[in-house]
Amino acid sequence: MAFEIELKVRLENPDQIKLRLSALGTYYHSYEKSDIYWFRSKSGVENSLLPSGVRIRQERGLDADGSAYETVIVTYKIKQLMDKIEINDEREFIVSDVQVFEELLRRLGLDPDIQKEKQGWAWNIPPETAGQPPILAELSMVKNLGWFLELEIIASSNSGQVAEESRKRLFSLLEKLEIPAKQIESRPYTQMLRELAR
Repeated sequence: MAFEIELKVRLENPDQIKLRLSALGTYYHSYEKSDIYWFRSKSGVENSLLPSGVRIRQERGLDADGSAYETVIVTYKIKQLMDKIEINDEREFIVSDVQVFEELLRRLGLDPDIQKEKQGWAWNIPPETAGQPPILAELSMVKNLGWFLELEIIASSNSGQVAEESRKRLFSLLEKLEIPAKQIESRPYTQMLRELAR
């Protein structure tokens, strides 16, 4: 079981941040991600078991060695927020037939609701202490929302100690990137897109 511990920040100077990430980490890949979030809210019934819905992500891009990749990933997660840091119990799996899976979701009473498009680049930032997982840094242009940097640690536990250590590492990286903590955006993209559509 993996826990995703992450934060995201709004950016006004993505070119500077891209240079700093390249100096600090190892370039991973470029990507284009097209997400559709499925919820039960359209039918008037909230699903307390899946408050973040089910996300179907169609992703393609180029790895660091220039080879192309393309995949469809389904994600569902339970989120909690701690001092502007998201701690997600996240489950993912790959599907080979999107249409069949979408039919299953409809039969289960879910409807497609929010769509999100983003493209950008990713780096792996190595840990300063041996045995810690790297930080995945994604610099993304999110359609209709602007530029964001997401910093993510995949942890094997969501214990208080692990969460606090991860929080310190994420904030430390923000400092190295010269990004003020006031630029942290704690709202989920889905919430921001809903607010934009009002």
